[in-house]
Formats: sequence, C-alpha cells, structure tokens
Amino acid sequence: MEQMGGGMESSSLDFVLALLGVKGMASTNISPLTLLLSALLLVAGALFLWWKAADAGKRVAEPPRVVTPIVEAEEEEADDLAGYTSKVTVFFGTQTGTAEGFAKALVEEAKSRYDRVLFKAVDLDNYAADDDHYRLRLKKEKLAIFMLATYGDGEPTDNAARFYKFLTEGGDERGLWLNEMTYAVFGLGNRQYEYFNKVGKVVDEELEKQGAKRLVPCGVGDDDQCIEDDFSAWREQLWPELDTLLRNEDDVAIPSTTTYTAAVSEYRVVIHEKLAKLVEGSFLPVENGGPVVMDMNHPCRAIVAARKELHTPLSDRSCTHLEFDIAATGISYETGDHVGVYAENCHDVVEEAANLLDYSLDTVFSLHTDTEDGTPLPGSLLPPFPTPCTLRTALARYADLQTPPRKAVLAVLAAYTSETSHADRLRHLASLQGKDDYSQYISSCQRTLLEVLADFSSVKLPLGVFFASVAPRLMPRYYSISSSPKFAPTRIHVTCALVHGPSPTGRLFRGVCSTWMKNARSAEEAGDDCSWAPIFVRQSNFKLPADPKIPIVMIGPGTGLAPFRGFLQERAALQDSGEQLGPSVLFFGCRNRNQDFIYERELNGYVSRGTLTNLYVAFSREGATKEYVQHKMQDKASDLWRLLSNGAYLYVCGDAKGMARDVHKMLITIVQTEGNVKEAEAFVKQLQNDGRYLRDVW
Repeated sequence: MEQMGGGMESSSLDFVLALLGVKGMASTNISPLTLLLSALLLVAGALFLWWKAADAGKRVAEPPRVVTPIVEAEEEEADDLAGYTSKVTVFFGTQTGTAEGFAKALVEEAKSRYDRVLFKAVDLDNYAADDDHYRLRLKKEKLAIFMLATYGDGEPTDNAARFYKFLTEGGDERGLWLNEMTYAVFGLGNRQYEYFNKVGKVVDEELEKQGAKRLVPCGVGDDDQCIEDDFSAWREQLWPELDTLLRNEDDVAIPSTTTYTAAVSEYRVVIHEKLAKLVEGSFLPVENGGPVVMDMNHPCRAIVAARKELHTPLSDRSCTHLEFDIAATGISYETGDHVGVYAENCHDVVEEAANLLDYSLDTVFSLHTDTEDGTPLPGSLLPPFPTPCTLRTALARYADLQTPPRKAVLAVLAAYTSETSHADRLRHLASLQGKDDYSQYISSCQRTLLEVLADFSSVKLPLGVFFASVAPRLMPRYYSISSSPKFAPTRIHVTCALVHGPSPTGRLFRGVCSTWMKNARSAEEAGDDCSWAPIFVRQSNFKLPADPKIPIVMIGPGTGLAPFRGFLQERAALQDSGEQLGPSVLFFGCRNRNQDFIYERELNGYVSRGTLTNLYVAFSREGATKEYVQHKMQDKASDLWRLLSNGAYLYVCGDAKGMARDVHKMLITIVQTEGNVKEAEAFVKQLQNDGRYLRDVW
C-alpha cells in the first residue's frame, strides 16, 4: 500500500511538474512544501487564464481591418492588355450619372471601331487609393479621356474630388511628369451658372501644364441646351485623332457615311409569383474593417422624427422643417454639411407609369445582368437595384420618372413603337438634325418621360429595357443641413421649400423630394408607422472660422437660411460654454413678414441674447418696389466694408443663377465704393482664395 501510495504521489508530482514545464527532476528530491507551493501556483495560473478568457468573452472584438492591396500599375496593365495592342482609359467624374453615361457610350462605340484596343470606363474615385497611387497609375497612362462634370459653385463631383485636389495642388513640384500621356477632356456644365465647366477647363489646363499632350480642344457641354449634341459634336472631332493613333494600315477603314447605332441595354427579367420573397434594400451601415461607410452608394435608413410647416396659413406656398433621427444609425455630421436624401415618387406618378407600361403595380419581378447560363449580358448595365420586388417599389424608389428624357432615350423608344409615324418622329428628335425640334418639344417645355410615353402611346417597353435604358436611376436630393450637432447631435434638420406648380406643358409638376417631405409622417404623429428615407452626409467646406471671435457676414434668403441656422446654433453653444463671440450679421430675405418669415422667433431670440449682432430682412412683396438682400447690403455698405477690413468671413447660400450673382456684383461694388479699391474683382477673388468668401449655392 505504501508502494502504491508512494507511486501515486510520484505520478501526481510528475504530472504537476510536467504542467509547470519542469523535466528530469526526481520526485524524491522535492520536499512536500515545494510540492504544495507548486500546486498552489498551478491553481492560481489556471484561475488567471480562466478569468482572462471570461473577460475576453465580455468584450466586443475589434473587427479585422480589411487592407486593400494596391496593385502595381505594371501588373494591372499586363493583365488588362492580354490580347490587345494598346489601352485607352475613359475616366468619369459624375454627380447625376450623365458623365458616366457619356463615358460608357464612348467606350461602347470605340469597341466597334477599334477591335484590337482595350477601352475601359473608370470611376475616378475607384482608380486610386491616395495621392501616391494616383501618381503611380496616371504616369503609366498613355492615352486617357476625361468626362468631367462641374457641380455646385464650380466644384468637382464627389467621385472626382480627390483626383481634382491631387491634380491641382502641387503640380509645380511634380514638373512635366505626364509627358507620356496624350489626353482629351469633355466637360459637362450649365451656362446659367457662374463657373461654367470650371472643372473640365481646369483639368484640361493642368494636364497640359504637367506635361501631357492635348489630343483635341476641351469640349464644353451645356446642359441648359442639349448637352448630348455638344457631346456628339466633340466626339466627331475625337475619332479622326484617335484613328491616327490607334489604327494600322491593314485595319479596315470605316466609311464616313457609316452611322453608329448603340445597342439597347436590357436586363434579363424574371417574373415571380406574388408569394415570392421580396427583397428590400437593407440601408444599414457598411463596415469594411474600419470606420462605417455611409455615402451616396451606401445610404442609411433614418426615420422622420419631426415635421412642421414653416409658412403661415396666409402664404400660398409651403416650406417644410423636417428632422431625421440619426441616433442609432452611426451617421454623424458637422455644421455646414449637406445631407443627401433618397425620396420616393408620389403614388399617382407611380400609378401613371405602371399604366403607361401596361403592367400591374403588384407585379413581382427580378432583374439580372447575365443570361440563364451565367454569361454576362452585353452593354454597360448598371448593377440592378434589389430584387425581387414589386413594380410599385421599383417605380417609387428607383426610377426617375419626371426628368425630361435625353435623346438616347428617344432613340430607344423609337425601337419599341409599332407605328411608323411615331418611330420616324422619335428618331428625328433624337438626331442632330432634330436639335431645334428637340429643344422646343423637350427642353423648353421641360416635358417629362411620362408625358413623352403618353404622347407616343404605341411604344411598348419590356421592363428590362425600361429600367436599363429608359428610366434613369432616381438620384438623391441634397440639402444644406439646418442644424448643428452641438445643438442636435442625434438629429439632422432640413429646411425644404415645396416645388409645386404648372409646367410649360400645363402639367402639374411636383418636386420628388419636397413633395415627399411635405407629406412625410413623423414619429411624433404616427409612431412606428412614421416615414423614413435612406440618407447620407456629404462633407462641405462651408464652415465657421476656427476662431469664434472672427466677424462673420451671412447672406441667405428663403431656404438659403438653412446653414446659417446651424451656424447660429453652434455660436449659441459656444456662447453657453463661455466663448467670446465676434460680430455677426445676417441678411435674410422673404416675400412677406406675415407669410414666409421662416424661423422668425428663433432669429429674434439670437439677436436678443447677442448670438447674432444684426439681422437685416428684405421683404420683396411688401412695398411698392421689390427689395432683395443685395439692396440691404447696399444700405449697409459702410458696415460691410468695415467688417471685411477687420477680417470678416462672408458666406452666401441660395440660388446660384440669380441671387448669388446679384450678391457677388453688389460685393464688388461695395469694395470699389467703400474701400476705394480699383481692382475690386481681384480683391474679391483673393477673398475666395483665402477661404474668407464661401458660397453654398445651387
């Protein structure tokens, strides 16, 4: 028994020593005290490990960070050029999809002309991860074409902003680094705006300045007329120059009389039983191993927390104050930012579209970009929206039904009409020869897609064609946020004027988003049955000075007041925290103090507490003559000049075509008369360059 007991004791000791990592030590050489201490250490270690494991289970593990490898340009080119003699990259910077559409149309036509050359349409934002990557890749481009829209106050589109900043800053330091590139630029803009096609023109100049060789003069498309005709004319200049660079002697010549006809893109459509499981867009925050991604392509669902009418019953117009609840969304914003809102078409517009398409709104269908055997369909198809869904959902959320159709759409309609006279008329309107008729029938009258379909009732469109080639995607509407996170950290406030009235054709036109906001059900009113929309925040440079003691001048009639309401909320929060504020002046304008003086009580309250030094309001419909904000500026010209001389920042928000131009002219006049500055325009330009004259205009 002793031997057995001694053997058990020895085995236990050996086991403990093994766990402790001690080998080759005879158990007979270890005292009972040592054995006891060893056992206690083992138990303590085990308890510690158990506690650590339990604690780790309570903590939320940090998600693994996804690092996207940057592929070297040489590797990309080697992969791309398999089977081709050369490559042409067609870049696009787009806000509404037009520049992207032109880029893809150019690529498709080029494929029919140059079968041994690889043409690729590339989103500028997806092209490079950072400045170093832009430099690495662009230096390898031999032939590049740029389709660049100008947005807002002469700004690049969201997806071209990083490229534009890279190209326009530090170009002198880089020198002639693009000497291997030959390029062409087509700009998209609107001549009604002050900085018409600024982005395209600047990129064209910078590329040449940094060593690239211009292939054709910069094209300037004017969306105020027919931008498609401008693009077609520029494209006809481009082909002969590309022929010189890309065609060989043994290539079959393309007759000058040959007219290219674009293939009609079409999704494959599957009609489902009504009991099929419907797919809804998730509109949830997207994580990619780092910060939550929320942008135009990844909006987040937000409910309408509150809504109220800002005009009095005496007004024949309407303006909505609406608040989105962002408490559980992960969305954050800064004062002066913009919110993008994906609204829905109203029910009667959706119903009219379904009737014209001759489909039931309850039709359940899905869209596919490949054939049944998995072969990709030809053409430049956008990724389809989430399906299966009902036609009601598709028309309400994803189809732009009220935009005047472009010529390319009319050409598609001509291919699906059963009446020869309708086909001939549509083809004429879509042609270069039909430019004047198109302008009169579509542009001048702002005739919508649904009106055209009603006029040409013989057109019968398959759903796959309608969603791929006829109805553009419904784009987000942008609003200057009218709140500050210092005042409303869990809500985004929007101030929206209702767009509502007869069109030149006599049709009652209702703005998509303003109508949706006007009719939205708030959580205060409807509880869980409240309205919601996918939204996202777009950053802006329309910011208050970092030093709150710097004077500010704000000019914003109507809903142009929106960002300044956020400014005042922020200044009030700073004031409450003990900060000293500099002088502030607001020039506001509306029609009548008894009808549309929005946020009147708030503004007067800010004056009373000293958050706002002076409030000047122009009422355009109260006197015998119309008075606008620029007239109030003129009345206070000496005060304005004194503020500017003391380093004031000047902000303008509102209509770009009228108000902002008039304010700009008045500012130049004040600088000339009050400051005795001969080069007043240069002075104002320097204010802009110094970041002291900022505009948020549309």
